[in-house]
Amino acid sequence: SKRKNRKDWEANPQYFMDKFGEHPDHIRNLHFSYVVLLRALQKSSPFLYNYDIRTGNIVEDETASILLKRLLDSTILRSCQNVFTAFDESLMFKEARLDSDIGASLQQNFKGVFHNISSVLDCVQCQQCKLHGKMAMLGYGTALKILFTKESALEASLFERNEIVAFINTIAKFSESLHEVRELTQLYWAEHNTNKDVIDGPSGATVSASSLDGAVGFISSLANQGMISAEREAELVQLALQRNAELLVLIKHYETDPTKFLRLSSTIGSLGGEPYEEEPDAIVIGSGLAGLSAALNILDRGGTVVVIEKEHLLGGNSNKASSGINACCPNNETSDDDLDTFKNDTIRSAGDAAQLPLIETLVKNSREAISFLTDRVGVDLSLLAQLGGHSSKRTHRPSNGMAGAEIIYGIQKAVKSYEKSGKVKIMMDTKVTNLMTDDQTGAVIGVEYETIAGSSSGTKGQLKSPNTVLATGGFAADRSEGSYLSHYRPELMKMPATAGAFSTGDGVSLATSLGAATINMDKIQIHPTGWVDPTDPLNPSKMLAAELMRGVGGVVINNQGKRFCNELGTRAYVTDKMLAHDPYYAKHGVWNKESEIPTFSLVLSSSAAQDGKKHVDLYSHKGLLQKFEGIASLAEWMGQDVDTLRSTFQQYQKDAKAGTDEWGKTSFRGVPAEDLDHETFYGGTITPVLHYCMGGVTIDTEGNVLNSEKQIIAGLHAAGEVAGGVHGNNRLGGNSLLECTVYGTIVGKKIPIKERISVGPTSTLGAQEQATEKKLRDVPLEELMKHNTEEDCWVAIHGKVYDLTEFAEEHPAGAKSIHDLAGMDGTAAFSAVHNENMMDDFDEEIIGYLVVPTEQGKEETNDSTTTDDDGPRQVTTEELEQHNTSEDLWVAFHGNVYDMTEFAREHPGGPEFITDNAGADGTEDFDKVHKKKKLGRLIDVQIGELI
Repeated sequence: SKRKNRKDWEANPQYFMDKFGEHPDHIRNLHFSYVVLLRALQKSSPFLYNYDIRTGNIVEDETASILLKRLLDSTILRSCQNVFTAFDESLMFKEARLDSDIGASLQQNFKGVFHNISSVLDCVQCQQCKLHGKMAMLGYGTALKILFTKESALEASLFERNEIVAFINTIAKFSESLHEVRELTQLYWAEHNTNKDVIDGPSGATVSASSLDGAVGFISSLANQGMISAEREAELVQLALQRNAELLVLIKHYETDPTKFLRLSSTIGSLGGEPYEEEPDAIVIGSGLAGLSAALNILDRGGTVVVIEKEHLLGGNSNKASSGINACCPNNETSDDDLDTFKNDTIRSAGDAAQLPLIETLVKNSREAISFLTDRVGVDLSLLAQLGGHSSKRTHRPSNGMAGAEIIYGIQKAVKSYEKSGKVKIMMDTKVTNLMTDDQTGAVIGVEYETIAGSSSGTKGQLKSPNTVLATGGFAADRSEGSYLSHYRPELMKMPATAGAFSTGDGVSLATSLGAATINMDKIQIHPTGWVDPTDPLNPSKMLAAELMRGVGGVVINNQGKRFCNELGTRAYVTDKMLAHDPYYAKHGVWNKESEIPTFSLVLSSSAAQDGKKHVDLYSHKGLLQKFEGIASLAEWMGQDVDTLRSTFQQYQKDAKAGTDEWGKTSFRGVPAEDLDHETFYGGTITPVLHYCMGGVTIDTEGNVLNSEKQIIAGLHAAGEVAGGVHGNNRLGGNSLLECTVYGTIVGKKIPIKERISVGPTSTLGAQEQATEKKLRDVPLEELMKHNTEEDCWVAIHGKVYDLTEFAEEHPAGAKSIHDLAGMDGTAAFSAVHNENMMDDFDEEIIGYLVVPTEQGKEETNDSTTTDDDGPRQVTTEELEQHNTSEDLWVAFHGNVYDMTEFAREHPGGPEFITDNAGADGTEDFDKVHKKKKLGRLIDVQIGELI
């Protein structure tokens, strides 16, 4: 302050502690108020997302709009979802509904509090303090105004511009205050740490009083959670008070992991006994998207999970999903969709078997499902497409990669991040053989299992938990006698399927053994487009030709060279039109199991292929799709008369101009060019395939499994394809991944979590990681080509060479797709399925940079960080220090200097992190948050080397 001759701001931790040390309630009020503000921010996000900001400065308005959207899209609104329930504004004036006089009085008193505080602020002499105070009051008042307004009536016109400005600024100020509380507390204890009382320990060692107090408190918490007996508690407390060195060291290092502490401390004292094994909060059977969604939500809430997977790989059939995931997101400016339209499309597809409560739950939670996958899991779902059976563009997919592969990669990574902390245990190659129940209540209390592969194959065991989640998928791949397929749809036993061989209805069998009801078991979806591999046409397992292939303009043609349906119709409609080419089906409407499954041609124009490039590249790489120059070449491949085929496409061009065709098609994307002789076509052979089981165990809207009397089977939950009823007669394309995410999340959020010390996912950032970073060497193409076997498998991807020998067996899509690229540059095949940043997690597998010969015979490295022949510019410390303002901002990281002037304004963590290091070396701060390799993204603003 000026009175103390201070010119610069500095922290005063002693003053802070004097004011708040004895008043922790003030700090709690600050946290509570922040939750209120965040709750209001979340509720107002629909109209704030596109809020019209106008100050007269176009650049600043656009910047403010971008920052506001970034705030609304931030993970804080998702990660604090459960905390928001701490404040329920609808209860504040509950009496108003019962007694109008009492309610009016309460509301008047509530308003009076604000007026009184405002009057107090008028007495403040410092004008700056008064301004800040009134701004905060207006901002907080705006938050309450938002919360008290019905969601249906909430819109921008209800608020003045100054209210919105005050609201956003108040959130920022409260956020800064919470950060400063933590900073001042740390500074205070750092200064006073040397003044703590110490107690003599064994062998002359000293133990601080606070450490001893913390040890006893930790032991007490173990007893309160039922993790140790009263006798063991007394023994450990006595050992702690005796300054038992072994015990105190274990507590110091394992207090955040009580399970591991109990295991390691079992030999200390006489009552340690067997190492403690804590029951998980839930057992999840199956590791597809439904199972992993449930698991991650439980883990994020502080729970523990055991995931049991009978295969050697995680992901199940979710890995194969390629078209995308549906959601109605009003904030998306490219979509004119609404919840009612989405619901009606789903009901129309479900037909007379539609279960309205399940469908409504699916649709209304779709937006949150997308937020979960993008914000929490980190999946890019930025592209929108309109699939068959949909009235609007609502199918989200990655801009670079396949939806299923990207989602499963991201979510299994998030779940696995809890492995080191012991919060999750993943049991692979393990099959659940029975559900255990309580003899008196009938509640499910655990599982019996058996390992089915590896050195421990045949090992049996039991695992107990108060909650078991079935996420085992469907039964479309089981063609054995006595299977669900043979019982409910015997005529489909010879039809090929897209489901993995593991889709054998295990979850249905486990549940029905306890009396669970089933629904729609005869409703098995036949997808119209499964690829026929020309090298193995009789293989009963087919790869799906994604719905998107027809969505971008793919045309289906029969063996007469003619179109016969609206390609954008529902799956059931298109399949019916295809099967109707069989005379018996056309007459009876039932498939004859002795009939040969018909095949058709799926043809894309050059523009349609460009629109679906990632899929086209993938299918072309696998030999399922071929390229043809001109209609004559296409006709020759199809075995059709070129004039007949030309007539078909000419009629299609006329229909597109007219806006409709004889089958009611009204959307025409990717229409072939007028000059068919010089058009580029892509074609492949397709056939109807078993794709999805709409039937399964009966559930309610919370994922509880129901018995035949519609009563809940306690402790048993289900999500994903194992659960029936969600899709009725026919599933709408893109609703499978949505169902898995929505119902997996619902189950994961409702399962009770036992109180325990919270341990988050283990971080892999920081100095330890930096210390192990290895230098990369150049790898000539000739050397890469030598490592081309399953036992020695190197692959180049985006200029770097990786040893994927061990990873191949863990690859979610199977080892073959990795082995096919052994000793080669697999960038094209990789990019057809995945995003480039997926390789960020393969540091341990990197060998070096791929070096390829140029046309002149010289070798050229693919390392994007290579500098020119003159070498990097050298920047002195003195020169760096001169660029220390927000308008001219240089920062050094890891020996290189970067111009961060523009980037600071866009930094996701806020400009303060950058500006605090202006004109200085920011390596230390950078390493606290990021991996060193992130600096590769700043190559365009690199100035040179710091000397």
